[in-house]
Amino acid sequence: MSEKLFRRLLLLVALSFSAVFAVLIIPPLLANPDIIAAAAGGFVNPFAAGYATDVILCWVVLAIWVIFERQRYQIRGGWLALVLGVVPGVAVGFALYLLMRQRQLKGSGIV
Repeated sequence: MSEKLFRRLLLLVALSFSAVFAVLIIPPLLANPDIIAAAAGGFVNPFAAGYATDVILCWVVLAIWVIFERQRYQIRGGWLALVLGVVPGVAVGFALYLLMRQRQLKGSGIV
């Protein structure tokens, strides 16, 4: 896979998830702005709870990676990926982090 295709696919995933998030989550949240109830809604049945737990732990893995690479490779801006990993979601934060990481590592001569 070319680097250009890699970047475009990551951007496509991030934008696609953001669009789905906007369509599915924002209208009910505007109707009932109870964020705690909205978060708890991810645990309404065992299947949803499994997926919700996976997403939460994927965000934790991303956070560990961001912190590690900030110290090891001086990757900057990881905090933005972590914030976007909460809202709209890990798919956006993770994709953004990979794009930022690639750009910074390429500029530093590591990659």
